[in-house]
Amino acid sequence: MSSQQQSALSQNREQAQWVYFFEEIDVSQLPLVGGKGANLGELTRASLPVPPGFCLTTAAYMQIAESADLTSLLAALASEEGQARFAEIAAAIRERILDTPFPQELAGAVRAAYATLGNGSSLPVAVRSSATAEDLPFASFAGQQDTYLNIVGEDALLDAIRRCWASLWTERAVSYRMSNRIDPQSVSLAVVIQRMIDVTVAGVLFTANPLTGRRRQAVIDASPGLGEAVVSGAVNPDHFVVNTVNGEIIERRPGDKRVIIEAVPGGGTRRIERDGQSERVCLSDEQVRALADLGAKVEAYYHAPQDTEWAIDTSGKLWLTQARPITTLYPLPATAPQSDEVLRVYLSINVAQGVYQPFTPMGIAAFRLFVSGAASMAGFDPGPKERGPNFFVEAGMRLFVDLTAAIRNPIGRRILGFLLHFGEARSAVLVQALQSDPRLRVRAAGRWSFIRGAIGAFARLHIPQSLLLALFRPTAARRRVLALRQQLQQQLSVSDNASSLERLELIENFGRHYLFRVLATVGPIMASGFLAFGLAGKLLG
Repeated sequence: MSSQQQSALSQNREQAQWVYFFEEIDVSQLPLVGGKGANLGELTRASLPVPPGFCLTTAAYMQIAESADLTSLLAALASEEGQARFAEIAAAIRERILDTPFPQELAGAVRAAYATLGNGSSLPVAVRSSATAEDLPFASFAGQQDTYLNIVGEDALLDAIRRCWASLWTERAVSYRMSNRIDPQSVSLAVVIQRMIDVTVAGVLFTANPLTGRRRQAVIDASPGLGEAVVSGAVNPDHFVVNTVNGEIIERRPGDKRVIIEAVPGGGTRRIERDGQSERVCLSDEQVRALADLGAKVEAYYHAPQDTEWAIDTSGKLWLTQARPITTLYPLPATAPQSDEVLRVYLSINVAQGVYQPFTPMGIAAFRLFVSGAASMAGFDPGPKERGPNFFVEAGMRLFVDLTAAIRNPIGRRILGFLLHFGEARSAVLVQALQSDPRLRVRAAGRWSFIRGAIGAFARLHIPQSLLLALFRPTAARRRVLALRQQLQQQLSVSDNASSLERLELIENFGRHYLFRVLATVGPIMASGFLAFGLAGKLLG
C-alpha cells in the first residue's frame, strides 16, 4: 500500500471512524460494526482461526443515508399507515441508496483498507452485511440481508458494499423487523469485508442440537464448495452429530450434495449441479471431531451455544467465517447437570397450572414465597427467601419442580405417578418412560426416610384429623374453615395509612406463613369429596 493510501486511511479513521480491522473490534462496538462484525472481532481477538478482514462501520452507512435523504421515507415506514405499504416504501429506499454516489473520501478509505488486506493486490473477498439488529443474544436475523462472495477489485467491492446497504431494505428484511417491532429509524448497517479462502468443503455447525435442545452435542452440515450452498438450503448436505464430551460420532447421514457453489477465477461464483453423491461423505471422522472441538472452543468463549459457519481450505486447515448465538434453545435451570452421566427431571409448574406464557416477576416471587412456606411447614429446608427450596427452579421465566429425588425413591415414584395421573396426565406418560433410564434407578435406602418425612409432615399439618373431620363431621369442618377465614381477616388487616413497606411485608407473610396453612385446612376437605365420589362410584357401579 502506498504512503498516500496509508495517510488517507489514517485520516478517515480519525474523522469518521469508517474502517476497523477485525483485531481492533470487540463486542462493545456493536452499534458501530453490527452483530456480525462484533462477533468476528471477538473471535479474532480470542485467537480463533478467522480469515482476516475489516468492517465498514455504520458511520459510513449513515453518511450515505443522509446523502440519499431517507428521513421522510423512514418516518413514513414507522407510521401505522406506512406499515400497510411497507413494500412500496422499502423499494423507494433501496432505489435511493443505489442511486447515491460514493463520497470520494469514503471510497478512498475503503480502497486503502482493501489494499492493506491484500498487501497491495486485489485479493478475493466476501462482502457481508452486518446490521445493528442482527446476530444478537436475544434474536437472530441471519440471512435477512445480502452476502456477495468472491468479489475481486476495488470497483467491484464498492458496488457490492452499495448493494449490501440496499439489502437492509428488502421486503423480507423490513417485514421481519416489523414482526419483531424494531423501529426502522433505529436500524443501521455495517459491512464486513473478509478475505476469501480456497475452500474445498464448508458448512454450518451448531454447538448444541437445535432439534432436541441437547447440549454437548455438536450438529454439523457439510458440502463441497462454498458454504453458501448449505446456508441457503440449496443442497442436501452430509449430516453429523457428535458427542462433544467423548468425540463419539453418534449420527452420520450422507446427503446427495447435488449442488456445488464455487468461486470463479476473476470474481463471482457459479452453481454446479451434478448427480447425487450420497455414497460417501465429504468429511473424515478426524475432520468431524476437529470441527466439534473448534465449536466447543467458540461456545466456551461466549459461554453460550453458538451457530457457526466454517470452511476447510485446500491445505486442510479449519476456518471460522461466522458465529452467532443459537436463540431458539430453551434455557436450562441453573441446577442442570453439566454431564450426560447425570439426568434430572423437571416438571413445569406453568404447564400444570395451564399457564403456558412466562410468569411475571411478581408471580415468580409469589410462588417462591408460597413454596418456601410450604416446605418450612412440612419440615423441609425452605431455602433462601428469594429463591425457595432446592427442588424449586426457574428457567425462561417459567417455574419447575425438580422431580429427580421423587423418581429415585420407591414410594415417591408411586405417589408421583398417582398425582400426575390426575393432575398432569401428559407428563405422567413421560415420567413413566423415564423410569427405565439407569440414571434414575431407585435408591432403596431412601424408602424409610421418605416415610418418616411424610408422616412428620402430615402430623404437623394435622392432615389426618382434618380428613377424618371432613368425612364424618362435615358441618364442623365447615365451621373450622370459616373460623380460619375470620382469624386471617384479623391478622392480615392493614390500616388505610399503612406504608408501602408495611403492605409488602404483609403480602410476604401471607405467602410465606398463611397461604399454605389455608390449603392444608381446605385441601383435606377437597380430598374427602374425591374419596366420597370414588366410593359412590364403587358402590353404585
